[in-house]
Amino acid sequence: MNSENQNTGNLKITSNSLLRWTLLISGIILTGIGILGIFLPLLPATVFFILAAWCFARSSEKFHSWIHTNRLFGKYLSDYTNGNGMTRNSKILSIALLWIGITASALWFTQLLYVRILLLLIAAGVTWHLLAIKTAEK
Repeated sequence: MNSENQNTGNLKITSNSLLRWTLLISGIILTGIGILGIFLPLLPATVFFILAAWCFARSSEKFHSWIHTNRLFGKYLSDYTNGNGMTRNSKILSIALLWIGITASALWFTQLLYVRILLLLIAAGVTWHLLAIKTAEK
């Protein structure tokens, strides 16, 4: 098997068919997890979409284009990866949903103090990350 890459614009599609299929399937799985992350507050959707886009950039022009132009999350992914940031409203909504989900989880789904502390630390870290992202104009 040849492990050279085919350069297609900014994409580096691998010519190794086993690696290409592995990356394609990984990208599809990561996209699925990212979609779940939209609805589950402890699952960071953007990270999974970024990883999926990386996999697609090395395996499929079609899927790479699709993930960046998807009507539900394509704009957010492209803005994030291009360094354009998040709108103020997106930040407020994300942080509010994060803290609602973390608080509900800490109060109703666990009685263990160390798990509650871990959840609060995760929420604080994600909040810090979201606040550190450039605030974009609409």
